[in-house]
Amino acid sequence: MFSLRRLSSLGSRGSRMLHSKRYQRFNSSNQLPPIWESRTFWYCAGAAGVGGTIYYQTHMEDSPTGRRRFIAITPQEETNLGLAAYAQTMAQYNGRLVPKNHPTDAFVRRVAHRIIRAANLPGDWEIHVIHSPEKNAFVLPGGKIFVFSGLLPLAETEDGLATVLAHEIAHQYARHSAEKLSKSKLISILYALVAMFLDPTLAQLGRSMTNLLLELPNSRQCEQEADEIGLNFMAMACYDPQQAVELWQRMKNAEQIAPPQLLNTHPSTESRIENIRKWIPQAQLKREAANCPNPDLTNLFFSRAGTGFR
Repeated sequence: MFSLRRLSSLGSRGSRMLHSKRYQRFNSSNQLPPIWESRTFWYCAGAAGVGGTIYYQTHMEDSPTGRRRFIAITPQEETNLGLAAYAQTMAQYNGRLVPKNHPTDAFVRRVAHRIIRAANLPGDWEIHVIHSPEKNAFVLPGGKIFVFSGLLPLAETEDGLATVLAHEIAHQYARHSAEKLSKSKLISILYALVAMFLDPTLAQLGRSMTNLLLELPNSRQCEQEADEIGLNFMAMACYDPQQAVELWQRMKNAEQIAPPQLLNTHPSTESRIENIRKWIPQAQLKREAANCPNPDLTNLFFSRAGTGFR
């Protein structure tokens, strides 16, 4: 028969044992440590880093202006992506494309093909005019150029239109689409790894910062490069490169609200004009090498009936 003191002692000991068991059961030391504290994780991360660096370096190449850039998409892959985008674009603007026999369409095609021939560019080029007040133009991989009719009055002259078309042709020539697609693919892989092994919220933050610090400046680099290459292309086609400055002056006057250059994929109009003025002497040498006659005589020679902006 147990005494009260004995029972009290047993109760006290049992209580300590119970608390001890509960403590051991919920002890945080039994939880799995964070993955980054694992030595295996760092071995795998190191191997992935070395492999990724080798992959990145072996896919570096020079752009037409000598700028180093990463491209991991073959020309055939680029063309296939362009054909898919071309089909979607044609379906999107179905019914708004200016007919082939229309003077405006013939005018835009003639200027574009004059530049393409002068630059001796291969490929299956297609040029379309979209009936829209939008002042814009774009090119898809594979040489599919779209010009909105609202841009034509702003282009004003054949040289002004040549400035725009040569710029879009330069994008295709420099494979800027492949460059952007390659960089996007690489960044997507990095985001997936961060979300998988670390924290999905870090991937979201990284995506925003990458867009601001990497993708937008890269887009501006491509635009700037297309301006320089396009200026040379239009000069080789016997267009007056000085008229590129006049076009961008008209663009600047037409701008209502110009976003800050930092937050825009394109350089500011002012910086474009400044750069073009620096490149004009080089473009003039290209024009002289092409044995171009007087600009007025050249435009008269290439002009045909029905070149108005209708």
